[in-house]
Amino acid sequence: MKCPKCGADDDKVLDSRSAREGAAIRRRRECLKCGHRFTTYEEIDRDEVLVVKHDGTRQTFERGKLDKAIRHACGKRKISDEQIRTIIDNVVKNLEGDEVPSAKIAELVMEELHKVDEVAYIRFASVYRQFKDVAQFLSAITEIVKK
Repeated sequence: MKCPKCGADDDKVLDSRSAREGAAIRRRRECLKCGHRFTTYEEIDRDEVLVVKHDGTRQTFERGKLDKAIRHACGKRKISDEQIRTIIDNVVKNLEGDEVPSAKIAELVMEELHKVDEVAYIRFASVYRQFKDVAQFLSAITEIVKK
């Protein structure tokens, strides 16, 4: 593992523990060259899952893409990194089969975001559902208020 401060690849593990309900291992490391301490996470890499897009194309599922989309929706909201990781873990846990429609992934994300932050949910839904006008925003907000 390369040190994020000096780039050296000699380090020692100071502490290892289970994280995110056993979905990952958190390792606290120390660079042997500069003494900088940093944290890494090790997680299970699912067998290759293909995402079936709306146009029928298939892409390999990438956790990083999902992370980026969720962080974009959560921008400037009080949502911790741990909450975002938990959302992603829950979505990945619910992916079934070798091929998953992108719509299914989006629905799982919206379900998880709705539990955590309604504004982030609306932001994500507005992009996924391609809201065209204010009426669609109002309709989505009205749904939330009714629940």
